[in-house]
Amino acid sequence: MTVTSSKGLREREPSETVGRMEVCFQAGESYEVEVREHRIRVDQPIDNGGEDTAPTPVELLVASLATCVAFYAGRYLTRHGYSRRRLSVSVEHEMATDRPARVAAVRLRLQVPPTLPADQRSALRAVAAHCTVHHTLLNPPSISIELA
Repeated sequence: MTVTSSKGLREREPSETVGRMEVCFQAGESYEVEVREHRIRVDQPIDNGGEDTAPTPVELLVASLATCVAFYAGRYLTRHGYSRRRLSVSVEHEMATDRPARVAAVRLRLQVPPTLPADQRSALRAVAAHCTVHHTLLNPPSISIELA
């Protein structure tokens, strides 16, 4: 939450977590993202002017959803005494054919360990559906773009 100080300055509440990243141009259509001490490269396919050296930003968005679902599902399995060994998420996405350009549909298939009893499957699905990225996509954040 952002609050205004007595001097009229915008300040963040102390409980608010602020994530920071830096994105820098590399070459052609590729960029590098610095997240904490990690570096991630993005590029475009050859037919879109890139060199196809890395995933696209859209692919990273979909991958973020899939890995978030996997994380939540994995935590559920561990909490209930099941192995994560056979846990995986397959994901497909479709782009919208109209404007604005966007992802129109995402289908996730959660492969769970065969030892998970049938009566635990709906609870696992519910937990996986509550991942942070899923909630963010369902309740989009405010986004501002400023020029510096």
